[in-house]
Amino acid sequence: MNIALFGGTFDPIHNGHIALARAAQERFELGRIYFVPAHTPPHKPHAPLASFNQRYAMVVLATMGEKTFVPSLLEAPDVVGAQVSGKGKQVVVANYSIDTVRRLKQTLKKADRLFFLIGVDAFKDIAKWREAEMLLRECEFIVASRPGFSLADVANALPDKMRPKAAVTKPFAKQAAVGDLVLNGACIRLLDGVQELASSTAIRTAVAGKKSLAKFLCPAVAEYVKKMGLYNAGGS
Repeated sequence: MNIALFGGTFDPIHNGHIALARAAQERFELGRIYFVPAHTPPHKPHAPLASFNQRYAMVVLATMGEKTFVPSLLEAPDVVGAQVSGKGKQVVVANYSIDTVRRLKQTLKKADRLFFLIGVDAFKDIAKWREAEMLLRECEFIVASRPGFSLADVANALPDKMRPKAAVTKPFAKQAAVGDLVLNGACIRLLDGVQELASSTAIRTAVAGKKSLAKFLCPAVAEYVKKMGLYNAGGS
């Protein structure tokens, strides 16, 4: 079975995430997509606004109509673990994608094929991730591209040991990020044509302006945001 891991803060999960997952599912014949809310994403400068439990609940609500979309607790606090700080307080240990991938692979069958689903904006910083080279070798990547990114941009984002020389990527600087790239052990499948526009920032702006969330969130998640008073929505 083709299986994808789709991680993120999902703060909140929105229609853009679902559109991306559906497009990937169709293009790559994915039999299952694990939606994995991150507890403490190490590459994010700020902690999520909603708690892990709230973000996981929203993932459950957003995916309940899709039998192949599976909410996952792979990065839940009790899975990632905690340690005691010098002040005696429990501090959740940062989790890295390489750890999550390895945990998931332990549950899969040998015949299963694992993909890592990610947007191109996040992928451009992949070289800064923990054990980035090993992560790229552990599974294939499905990278959702968008206008403004070229094949050269994708190739140049790779870690040093995997990155082609500038002379090799230069001819692709004006070529749109579509198709597949197989470079030095990294297998990257580029997914284009996902047009759903939504972002956490736009959602929070809509909440602050007391505007409808219908174009950003599924009804169940929109109602949850309102009921729980998330993002200053004013609970009832």
